[in-house]
Amino acid sequence: MIDLIQNRRRFFQQVTGGIGTIAMADLFARNGYGAEVKKPHFAPKAKRVIFLFQEGAPSQMDLFDPKPELRKWHGKPLPPSMTKDLKLAFIKPTAAALGSPRTFQKYGQSGMDLCDLLPHTASIADDLCFARSMQSDQFNHHPGQLLLFTGHNQPGRPSMGSWALYGLGSESENLPGFVVLSSGVGTSGGTDNFASGFLPSSYAGTMLRNSGDPILYLTNPKGISAETQRARLDAIRDMNTMAQARTGDAEINARIHSYELAFRMQSSAPELLDFTKESKATLDSYGIGQEATNAYGTNCLLARRMMERGVRFVMLMHASWDHHSGINQNLPKQTKTTDQPAAALIKDLKQRGMLDDTLVVWAGEFGRTPMSEMRRPEDAEGAGRDHNPNGYTIWLAGGGVKAGQAIGKTDDFGLNIVEDKIHINDLQATILHLLGFDHTRLTYRFMGREFRLTDVHGEVVKKILA
Repeated sequence: MIDLIQNRRRFFQQVTGGIGTIAMADLFARNGYGAEVKKPHFAPKAKRVIFLFQEGAPSQMDLFDPKPELRKWHGKPLPPSMTKDLKLAFIKPTAAALGSPRTFQKYGQSGMDLCDLLPHTASIADDLCFARSMQSDQFNHHPGQLLLFTGHNQPGRPSMGSWALYGLGSESENLPGFVVLSSGVGTSGGTDNFASGFLPSSYAGTMLRNSGDPILYLTNPKGISAETQRARLDAIRDMNTMAQARTGDAEINARIHSYELAFRMQSSAPELLDFTKESKATLDSYGIGQEATNAYGTNCLLARRMMERGVRFVMLMHASWDHHSGINQNLPKQTKTTDQPAAALIKDLKQRGMLDDTLVVWAGEFGRTPMSEMRRPEDAEGAGRDHNPNGYTIWLAGGGVKAGQAIGKTDDFGLNIVEDKIHINDLQATILHLLGFDHTRLTYRFMGREFRLTDVHGEVVKKILA
């Protein structure tokens, strides 16, 4: 009897790895782990997304939405009828107006208004759709960024990139399906902006560095060969598979997937960062090698290269747009950093025939006020702008977007929306629509109910669609 029990135990110990592996493979296939592509609800216009996140909130009336009337009110409070119920982060509604010193011209056949700080964006004006009537519910950075990327102002929800990966799966064998690149100084939302929330952790964004090891400790220590590393991972996988068979914990599968992906990235990631096969003209167009544009340009070029390699969603987080003071001195620094690379990305995708099915979004978490913020009253040149979620501008390109147009309108001061309000949830619904999803049906059951990116709000903005 004892021999029978021992033999039975040995049998299950021997076959657990095989049975567990089969079960795990099936689970991976059903949940989108690895390079497995899922079917959207309908034929998508966009297969992948590059989100150029301008953290800190760029000033719309200094870049994309000229307000000549604001100059006439420079130094004076705006009409009380417009500001009496206004909620602001740092200044009072009675703060003096701050006219923009920027000059604007119309560009392209579409006649888009762009300021003098954006000559490269001006060259792609006809490829862009400007949404000038964006509206957020949040006027502070962290909750504003959470709302933008997760549809909610509190942590714990999946990011937009996680939802895209959950819905479509990944086409890449050797790179994560959702990748995050950063530049500038800090970001208020941090990892909450690209976390998977209550989705399995395999759907979270993976932060890559643009020099050295893309991920810290990706390279094996000296003396550890690929064969040794493979044998070690096989042993870990076998133990994790047995643990998963005992517990049924889906996060163990996510851990196995992460280990396997990291092993494949040891050979694929260095190739991703190798720009030697890119032409000098391409590198120059992105501003690589130039002090001002090198970091952001490198990230934009990496985004294009990752799109070519099957990555589903790339988020570029560029900080340093939070201009509460010295906006007339600091804004030119950020446009010098980002204008050329962003335009080069659109041109590069278009030249390679990739823009038609790649959606590019350029956006901050909200906009800025037409009123002045003076953090140093003694510094007459140090004026900045406070947070304004009530009406601001973003742009979109490619992937089913109707280009060469501006949607929506704010009042003469750029304070409030007067035409075609587009809420953050509407933008999210539109992005999911372009990826082939009915945003009300892309759901995940958690804590007894079905959740979605837009949760209980949001409508597709049909004017954005081609």
